[in-house]
Amino acid sequence: MNLPLIRLLHLASPTLPVGAYTYSQGLEWAVESGTLRDEASALAWIGDCLAWGAARGEAVYLAAMLAAWRDDDRTRLARLDADFVASRETAELRAETLQMGHSLVRLLNDLADFPGHGLDGSAPVSFPLAWSHAAARWAIPDPDAIAGYLWAWAENQVLAALKAVPLGQTAGQRLLLALGERLPDLARRAIATPPEQACNFLPALAIASSRHETQYTRIFRS
Repeated sequence: MNLPLIRLLHLASPTLPVGAYTYSQGLEWAVESGTLRDEASALAWIGDCLAWGAARGEAVYLAAMLAAWRDDDRTRLARLDADFVASRETAELRAETLQMGHSLVRLLNDLADFPGHGLDGSAPVSFPLAWSHAAARWAIPDPDAIAGYLWAWAENQVLAALKAVPLGQTAGQRLLLALGERLPDLARRAIATPPEQACNFLPALAIASSRHETQYTRIFRS
């Protein structure tokens, strides 16, 4: 049995208790504004955020963090983490990655069989840093780890769309099929991109996240 695969399924599961389901990353405001209103517009929004944000930004940092964990380069890890947190466009997005990172660190430290504890929770860290720590310690191959991370991101966005638009379950599965086809190539590109070239230039997402901070009626924290 492929244990690293089982560990990846664990990390990418929507049941991982880090609070991901409470965030929409601005998608809720996109629904409120009428930009996202049906299955087609949901695919366009989530697909663009995946290709131009999550894959070109978060996944690039994740790949670099995985390499740094293998080398036990704590100085580089601290620098990558600080750069990633600084790249968050809004207060909500920054709070999101730090809260999820904190929750995952606490979870890992509570798991008796988790090997090689390296984060004690004394300082806030981003979600990619905590997630990459688990993936590296569980010996999950980089392409699989990055594709799994992006899958979890996409799945959470689709779940948010199902609640906020709303969309039906079958529509959600069609979205996941379409988005999932893109992940292997996006993961390969993320691995090949140095963190100095990471990019998350998505003005519409930044505006949506900023507007969401003062949205009158909302169910998500971002």
